[in-house]
Amino acid sequence: MRVNFRGLVVGAAAMTALYLAIPLAAQHTVVDKMVLDDTIQPVSASMLLRAIHQANNDGSAALLVEVDTPGGLLTSTRTMAGAILESHVPVILYVYPAGARAGSAGFFLLESADVAAMAPGTNAGAAHPVVEFGGKMDDTMKQKVMNDAQAFLRSYVTKRGRNAEAAAAAVEQSHSYTAEEALNQHLIDVIAPNEAELLTMLDGRTITRMDGSKQTLHLAGARIETIKPSLREDLLGWLVDPNIALLLLLAGALLIYLEFNAPGTIVPGALGTLMVLLGIFGLNLLPIRYTAVALLIAAIVLLVLEAKFGAHGVLAIAGIACLMFGTLTLVSAPVPELRVSPWMAIAVSAAFGGITVFLLRLAVRARRLKAKSGPEALVGHMASAMEPLDPEGHVLVEGEIWLAVAAEPIAAGAKLRVIGHDDMLLRVEVDARQEAAAH
Repeated sequence: MRVNFRGLVVGAAAMTALYLAIPLAAQHTVVDKMVLDDTIQPVSASMLLRAIHQANNDGSAALLVEVDTPGGLLTSTRTMAGAILESHVPVILYVYPAGARAGSAGFFLLESADVAAMAPGTNAGAAHPVVEFGGKMDDTMKQKVMNDAQAFLRSYVTKRGRNAEAAAAAVEQSHSYTAEEALNQHLIDVIAPNEAELLTMLDGRTITRMDGSKQTLHLAGARIETIKPSLREDLLGWLVDPNIALLLLLAGALLIYLEFNAPGTIVPGALGTLMVLLGIFGLNLLPIRYTAVALLIAAIVLLVLEAKFGAHGVLAIAGIACLMFGTLTLVSAPVPELRVSPWMAIAVSAAFGGITVFLLRLAVRARRLKAKSGPEALVGHMASAMEPLDPEGHVLVEGEIWLAVAAEPIAAGAKLRVIGHDDMLLRVEVDARQEAAAH
């Protein structure tokens, strides 16, 4: 077989020329990417901080954060915006895909980024602050919260060269902007249909960092590496759902109660304890109303009293109502996605209240009954004389042979009833109903 060495040499030369024609920077440029498609809370804040830390340490040209969020907690937003502002690596925040939004707290993050971008068909804004820890505010307090949020936004919007007045309108008047409106109002820097097009459009663009320095982006042909959530973040993201946390808490409480009523089974107690701890941990990540916690405690007390005193269901209804209002108002969050679903609160409260009253009544009834065993357990049972009783003899009770005594002589085979006992000696008498039937 003949080898065409000339063709191989020509092909190798062509490949080398093509490789050398690609800029060296493009061959090694890496852009880290993180997807934020959840509410803004401590778990999402932890994910963003980890992504920024990784992008700053692995030599990335930029960190691309794709956002689709209804908003979330202002405390977590401040942490996330602060990390973006301090990042050595430029942060590109991209509202994507079509239909996505950067609502409420997400708008603060969008404006904090070095590059703010949106895809067609997306929107951002409606950033009016909502108190996270409940309680009715007077006008002065409302104004303080509003002024604080506006000052926070202005502190970096002007340095990013964006429209501070339009940004303030999103906070004060809850304005929301389409991608085109945001671009026209100078709230974002670019509209791009996808991430590849976005990087191409940003290549060669000069941005102003927070310290006032200028930096030119070189992103054309960059390789995008996605930073995925860790197992811990996936678990915490699941637990931070208030509906899941509430289910774990109440189901765990029922399992612990079953363990108390059947000690030694171990499994219900261990599993219930784990579920309660996980539920408390998840709720601890969210803003909780202490008045709602008081309602939950009152609900448990009322359910126990109903089971103990049997108040014809009045206390049970009051307990279930307290449980329902407590679960509905348990989480004080600025967006519905971080609150307990009304349907979940109603269903869980009714089910938990009914099951709790039923189990407690069984337990109270069982504890009121004296434990009976041996001769005491046979009192009232039917017996049969195995031999004449004059006054003692053997009788058959529930398949067992016992020594019994009667007040008057009884013939063998007579139908008897156990009326008492003296230690292991049963006291019996002729069963009047059986005797009447015989005559």
